[in-house]
Amino acid sequence: MTAIKHALQRDIFTPNDERLLSIVNVCKAGKKKKNCFLCATVTTERPVQVKVVKVKKSDKGDFYKRQMAWELRDLTEVDAKDANKENPEFDLHFEKVYRWVASSTAEKNSFISCIWKLNQRYLRKKVEFVNVSPQLLEELPKAEESVPSGESQSVAGGDEDALDDYQELNAREEQDIEGMMEVCEYAISNAEAFAEKLSRELQVLDGANIQSIMASEKQVNTLMQLLDQALAEVDTIEGKLLSYEEMLQSVKEQMDQISQSNRLIQISNTNNGKLLDEIQFLVNYMDLSKGHIKALQEGDLSSPKGIEACINASEALSQCMNVALKPGHDKLMAIKQQQHLFSELRDTFARRLTNHLNNVFVHQGHDQSSTLAQHTAELTLPKHSPLHRDLLRYAKLMEWLKNTQREKYEGLSRTYMDYMTRLYEREIKDFFEVAKIKMAGTSKDGKGKFGLHGSSGKLTGSTSSLNKLAVSSSNSRRSQSSSLLDMGNMSASDLDVADRTRFDKIFEQVLSELEPLCLAEQDFISKFFKLQQIPTLAQGENMDDSDGLMHSKPVSEHRHSISEKDMVRMMMNKIFQSIETELNSLIALGDKIDSFNSLYMLVKMSHHVWTAENVDPASYLSTTLGNVLVTVKRNFDKCISAQIRQMEEVKISKKSKVGILPFVTGFEEFAKLAEAIFRNAERRGDLDKAYIKLMRAVFNNVEKVANESQKTPRDVVMMENFHHIFSTLSSLKISCLEAERKEAKQKYTEHLQSYVINSLGQPLEKLNHFFEGVEARVAQGVREEEVSYQLAFNKQELRKVIKEYPGKEVKKGLDNLYRKVDKHLCDEESLLQVVWHSMQDEFIRQYKHFEGLINRCYPGSGITMEFTIQDMLEYFSSIAQSH
Repeated sequence: MTAIKHALQRDIFTPNDERLLSIVNVCKAGKKKKNCFLCATVTTERPVQVKVVKVKKSDKGDFYKRQMAWELRDLTEVDAKDANKENPEFDLHFEKVYRWVASSTAEKNSFISCIWKLNQRYLRKKVEFVNVSPQLLEELPKAEESVPSGESQSVAGGDEDALDDYQELNAREEQDIEGMMEVCEYAISNAEAFAEKLSRELQVLDGANIQSIMASEKQVNTLMQLLDQALAEVDTIEGKLLSYEEMLQSVKEQMDQISQSNRLIQISNTNNGKLLDEIQFLVNYMDLSKGHIKALQEGDLSSPKGIEACINASEALSQCMNVALKPGHDKLMAIKQQQHLFSELRDTFARRLTNHLNNVFVHQGHDQSSTLAQHTAELTLPKHSPLHRDLLRYAKLMEWLKNTQREKYEGLSRTYMDYMTRLYEREIKDFFEVAKIKMAGTSKDGKGKFGLHGSSGKLTGSTSSLNKLAVSSSNSRRSQSSSLLDMGNMSASDLDVADRTRFDKIFEQVLSELEPLCLAEQDFISKFFKLQQIPTLAQGENMDDSDGLMHSKPVSEHRHSISEKDMVRMMMNKIFQSIETELNSLIALGDKIDSFNSLYMLVKMSHHVWTAENVDPASYLSTTLGNVLVTVKRNFDKCISAQIRQMEEVKISKKSKVGILPFVTGFEEFAKLAEAIFRNAERRGDLDKAYIKLMRAVFNNVEKVANESQKTPRDVVMMENFHHIFSTLSSLKISCLEAERKEAKQKYTEHLQSYVINSLGQPLEKLNHFFEGVEARVAQGVREEEVSYQLAFNKQELRKVIKEYPGKEVKKGLDNLYRKVDKHLCDEESLLQVVWHSMQDEFIRQYKHFEGLINRCYPGSGITMEFTIQDMLEYFSSIAQSH
């Protein structure tokens, strides 16, 4: 038991500043035996608190845990069951009765005795002890008077299990014993004799002591009297101490009551502080000033000060309505009243704001319409910056309306779109009519009368009449569909450069006017409607095709969300729904006026698309211009395809020489025009692809015409046209056509050589045939020195052929050849001298070849030509000079 006491004191009570005074091993009466310990403890700090603690061993069995504790002052009765017989059962009466069975009666009695003593010492209200022996209550536990605070102390109420202490000899006692043993020689060898000797000496000393005591009887009597007096004084002091203890016990109870009262006061103060904080929180965050209420109800929404006051009031109202209330606040009547007031103020101000903004839209619409007429005479679009500036003052209020009254916010959005759609439709249609008339060249005398009527935005004349005007407005205008053939048949002055330049400027001005208009409107919509994240339709809802916006639905029905850019694009598509149609119409007109206008439009449109994408790739302007760019690119491809088709359909006169084909010179003019237009353009790749297609078509159709030519030899057609193509590509230096340039040079060189060789065979026809036969015999295996033995190729036959071509005949034949070449070649390309010089070189080469054959096949014959190389040079030079 002592070990258990020490363990409990160490593990449970010492950490809690308590002392264990008594312990009893018990179990509950009438139940399955589950042992536990009841401990009587006191605190080490003042005021002292006395407790009865129930300690139970843990389920794992390796440590004890504190299970329950009762204050001793709450104990009303201790029932020991039987005062005369040994009985281990006893009851403790707290708020309920606890029935226990001790492991032994001795432990039970020791525990009850400790409880009685603690009750007598610390409690003014005495506990009633029933069926307890009086001797048990009068007995004072031995260990109670000197209970130490350490773990090895014994507890009050005695410890019957204490063991005898072993006392070790001190140094003096050891010296005395050693001295005695040294005196007695047999102390070690005969311990019994030594013990008997010590016993006899002890008896002698006891007798001496008794005689001394009897001799000092008087002193003993005096000592006894002193002891009696000391006991009397002790009794007196004990009486006083008991009275003091009773007085202190009363003071202790009063201090306990005061301490209890202080705790209640502290709790009350804490609760009052929390209540005050709650009230201050509600007052601070759920109260709207009278000025804000007046601004929401009557604030002027037309003046800057009034708008600012309404903005501040709406923000304050939102803060009050969005306060995070704690659980239970919503049940307070004052809170319900404030929330009802806030809801009414919100609805009232939302109606006022919606009505006012609707009126602003209508008023601004009339003002804008009044200024529309002054822009119709010029190719400019009205600026809406004043309208945007006036409306942006309400941006914060629109944001408030968006967050609080979604239905009214969406209604205003639709109203604004309807108004702006009608306004922009009038402006854009009138603007494009002016552009079309200027393109068609039918503008009048600067008085602003362009055949417009009303605000319908339509031309007075029909589209067909406009096209007719575009075609026949001037005697000097080209046909509507330009082609490479037309360009090839015209001089540079005939190409209506002024018309194309004017078209380019008009088209650029149209795009330059549309771009800031769309960007300004998109920027305004983003700022005014605060489109950060807008809920889109719940499942099952449909978009209204008429306006592009969602129908008014409760906010709770909106489940998904679309980005600000998507919503802005939706509104822009509605407001500017006519731009793409008008642009396509303008592009169709420009293409019909002159198909080469598609080059200008492709460059300008590509540049504006690139600029818009750099600003915002997903903007309405970027998307719309991108769609129109597809149409422009398609027209450009059609233009190229039409030029190729016209090349394929070209017909050459059978009675005249071919010369430079019209589509060859036309490609040169087209390339010069395209290079000027596409200089530093973003869509250069499209032009390069078109170049390759056109050049392939030019090559194919030159060969086609050359094969079909009857008047002009094929080699001449090929030589002249490919020489022109080579010269054109060399001067233009188009990098993507470098391969075609080299091919053109190769074809020109090949056909020049072919034409020269074929033409030179005619002046010396028999001589050529003779030497061709000689070469044929050599090729068949006849040795060169044996050719002269062939009947048809002997020396006599050679001399006959040579005699037929004296110098005069050769010169006459070359003169005829010069005239024939002059008839074949055209004047534009100036290739006559080039061809004649090539013929001279070829003729000299043939002459040297013939001489070589004569020297090899007819050695020693002395046969030579009737004319020399110097004679040939004079012939060629004189013929060229004579012509």
